[in-house]
Amino acid sequence: MKLKLGFSPCPNDTFIFDALVNGKIDTGGLEFEVVLEDVETLNRWALEGKLDVTKLSFPAYFKTQDQYALLNAGSALGKGVGPLLVSRQQPFPEAAIDEAAIILPGVNTTAHLLFSFAYPGARNKSFGVFHEIEDAVVNGMADLGVIIHENRFTYQDKGLMKVKDLGEYWEETMSVPIPLGGIVIKRSLGTVLYDQVDALIRESLRYSFDHYPLVSEYVKDHAQAMSEEVMRKHIDLYVNDYSLDLGPEGKKAVATLSGVYDRVHTGV
Repeated sequence: MKLKLGFSPCPNDTFIFDALVNGKIDTGGLEFEVVLEDVETLNRWALEGKLDVTKLSFPAYFKTQDQYALLNAGSALGKGVGPLLVSRQQPFPEAAIDEAAIILPGVNTTAHLLFSFAYPGARNKSFGVFHEIEDAVVNGMADLGVIIHENRFTYQDKGLMKVKDLGEYWEETMSVPIPLGGIVIKRSLGTVLYDQVDALIRESLRYSFDHYPLVSEYVKDHAQAMSEEVMRKHIDLYVNDYSLDLGPEGKKAVATLSGVYDRVHTGV
């Protein structure tokens, strides 16, 4: 059986799926047709039900729970891993944020939800691909930007300064880890395939952990010219025990974020 599988080219995802999609583990007869796209494209495709198994941001999952089930393996959760709000100007006055022009990495991203949680009054928002946000702020296209992924390690090199760590604000306020993204499977595929794919993702990740700190050619090929040092920082930050299994604490964090999502979108 062949399943359509989507994930991002970022090192955390390619690290998790490398062994699964490159024949390094026995997949028990399952084949995967792989599509690599940025997370907001994957979010949009999830809303369309385009893929059988896909990485997505948790807000996109909350919108598609009737169609997709969250796997226990493959998620990105943790502490100290959240998006950062950055600016050219420092200090940027807190009182000016609601009226500032802000660029974010996508309507359905967790970064957008965490920003809305911290700044519910901000309305002057635009959206772009995550790796273009630094330059948009540097070039004056926006007053502020919300950065994710490897840009956490590069924004200072471009002369940008941190206004707020949105993940730190979440952790301090809610006392749970930050749920960034998960892996889901179509409910229509049934529980047997759910269990099989979940186990394969866990086995694939264990394979990568067993060979770490080696960075495979698959990860390097899709890492958008970043250095191996940045690749490892990226993996260290976003891939952890929650990626092997959400567990009770991870599931509690997702449920907490779901409650915040409901409040943000209902105004309650």
